[in-house]
Amino acid sequence: MDQEPKRVATVITGFTMLLLTIALIVFSEHGYHATVDALKLFFEVVFPSLLPFFILSDVLLSTGMVHYLGVYFEPLMRPLFNVPGVGSFVFSMGLAAGYPMDAVLTAKFRRQELCTKVEGERLLAFSNSADPLFLFGAVAVGLFGQPDLGAVLALAHYTSVIMVGLTYRFYGRRHDKPISEEGIVLRGIHKRALDAMIRGRKEDGRPYGQVINEAISESMSTLFMIMSFMVLFAVLLRVLTQSGLMVILNTPFQALFHLLGLSPNLVPAAVQGFFEIDLGSAAAAHAQAPLLQQLILVSAIVAWSGLSVHGQVASVLADTDISMKPYFFARFLHAVYAGIMTMVFFKPVEATLGQFTLPAFADRDFLIMAPTAPTMIDAFHVTILVMMVTLSSLLLGVIIVSLLRFLRLKWLTMRFH
Repeated sequence: MDQEPKRVATVITGFTMLLLTIALIVFSEHGYHATVDALKLFFEVVFPSLLPFFILSDVLLSTGMVHYLGVYFEPLMRPLFNVPGVGSFVFSMGLAAGYPMDAVLTAKFRRQELCTKVEGERLLAFSNSADPLFLFGAVAVGLFGQPDLGAVLALAHYTSVIMVGLTYRFYGRRHDKPISEEGIVLRGIHKRALDAMIRGRKEDGRPYGQVINEAISESMSTLFMIMSFMVLFAVLLRVLTQSGLMVILNTPFQALFHLLGLSPNLVPAAVQGFFEIDLGSAAAAHAQAPLLQQLILVSAIVAWSGLSVHGQVASVLADTDISMKPYFFARFLHAVYAGIMTMVFFKPVEATLGQFTLPAFADRDFLIMAPTAPTMIDAFHVTILVMMVTLSSLLLGVIIVSLLRFLRLKWLTMRFH
């Protein structure tokens, strides 16, 4: 009985891959152009945006600085999200560099036993987010030609990230081990942080030349894996569209959109967004639908992030025991939260920044006629700034939480003595 489902799944998968291969041969010209478009997007945007952060994250991890930051942010991350303090580094780097930076770091932390299996699944659930350059540059300006829309998308996206983190705080609590109270108090925190930093550096022990060499090698390997997934899903979507098979996938989305009262013109964009974030976002921006509905769908697509990103995450986590099931549900939850928060923030932001309108050039093709991509140094500076702002905000949160704990302790002392 146990072997039958595996046999059926093997047969279905095999014949599906055979049909897709035949379709790719028949529509080889479309597959070629899809590959060129995906490679252009990768080398102009993804590669220069992620490479510096992949390398720097490895170097920071080897120096023990991540262990140092982990001690400082434990008083915030543990009470709020029920993850270790090192999760703050994953969270901030995820915000700065976007997908799939969080998965890469979470996998490394799990391999080094800086977090448990359940903590890694919690961390991955809410640290998986788009970077501000994508939301403000590629989507708000590149797709809609309306920079102010970036505020709506960013507020909805990052608020829903926090909501997912708070929701997943209760995930797998029966597997939690008792936490030492020392980790969530400020007394002696600087000494403990320095001790953790020295201990982390000692445990690594590699010469810095070797660290940089291995960081570059691993970063390039990861980036070309990302590139392969981007090409694979770009070709898959183009072949499905040209063969007419995409119409079959439209049916469940049409029923869902009818139930939610959304425009049927957004259905093709939702199907594309289910597979790939960039193509789905572009299709949603081009669709003939009310602006608010377009933004709701784009927010949901960016939060879902597409099966292409999910494949990248699964590949990164393959050599760890972190399960993908909580991640999938978190992405669905994030998409729901993001759509709701877009409705919540749309009117207030519109009232603050003025009436939103779509200019004539908003219907251009994102993959072909998008604005010139930022240079590596521009992306690097902006993302470093985002990371520092995030860490500063988290540090402020640590101080506030610790102050509240101190005041609560004093109040209890005065009450019972």
